[in-house]
Parts: sequence; C-alpha cells; structure tokens
Amino acid sequence: MATSQILLYIFIMAGVTYLIRMLPLVIFQQKIENRFVRSFLFYVPYAVLGAMTFPAIFSSTATLWSAMAGTLVAVFLALREKGLLTVALAACLAVYVTEWLLRLV
Repeated sequence: MATSQILLYIFIMAGVTYLIRMLPLVIFQQKIENRFVRSFLFYVPYAVLGAMTFPAIFSSTATLWSAMAGTLVAVFLALREKGLLTVALAACLAVYVTEWLLRLV
C-alpha cells in the first residue's frame, strides 16, 4: 500500500470523525427540551459502553465458568452499590479463584 493511499485514508477518517462531532453542535444550537430525547441521550454512553464491554468479558478468560463467576460477583456487588474499585477487584479475584479451582479438578 502506497504512502499516499494511507494518507488519503487517514484524512478521510479524520474528516468523518470531525463531522460526527461537529454536526450535532451545528444542528442543535438550542437546549433540548424534550424529556424523552434528553433521557435517551443521557443513557447512550452507558449503553454503548455496555455493548462494547459485555461480550469481551466472556472471551477474556480461559473458561466460560470463570467469566460467569466474575460477572455474577461484579453484578452482585454493583447492585449493592459498592465502589468501582471494590467491584473490579472482587470480580478479578472471583475469576482467579475459579480458574485455580478448575485447574485442580
């Protein structure tokens, strides 16, 4: 692949990224008053983060069992409103212990 072609691809990607970020600022200059649209826009980042993260959880460990154990521990602690660091460390520990127990069997 030639250098000019790579540079062309980079400029096209930069232009598309700029347009995606700039167009909402130009189109929606007034404050959005609609409660439905505001609540929808509020939850979009959480939904996208969940959609990107959740599938990776089940493919990042050696077995599905350890991934499920870590997920269950994380969901349980999150529902109990524990802090992010506590949830993450406990989920990692659950995955580690489950992997260790599965090696013994």
